[in-house]
Amino acid sequence: MKKTYAGGCHCGRVRFRVTGDLADVLDCNCSVCTKKGILHLIVPPEEFAILKGEDALTTYQFNTHTATHRFCSSCGIHPFYVPRSDPDKIDINVRCLDGIDIATLTPKAFDGKNWEAANAAYHAE
Repeated sequence: MKKTYAGGCHCGRVRFRVTGDLADVLDCNCSVCTKKGILHLIVPPEEFAILKGEDALTTYQFNTHTATHRFCSSCGIHPFYVPRSDPDKIDINVRCLDGIDIATLTPKAFDGKNWEAANAAYHAE
């Protein structure tokens, strides 16, 4: 069921609002997601809004430069980004949502180590 959530970075300079269904959370095993500890909720841009701190965001890109990883320049937390799998959407780091008990979620595995096959399977669903 879709609900609206608020979230942000650690220091509070970046705040956002998102509407989505936590039943759709993904857990990717690629190198960057593993190191950042991201749990993904991918939403259309109209279901996402930056409430404050856009000027505090820094961007990191690598490999194909399709994904646009955004993070707070003050505390370094990655609250959201534009994913390579869906460059027309926003990928929320569920760990940055306020009041979410991660232990109650059942994320679906996304095999980012084998990105091309995993992405094809994801989009075939």
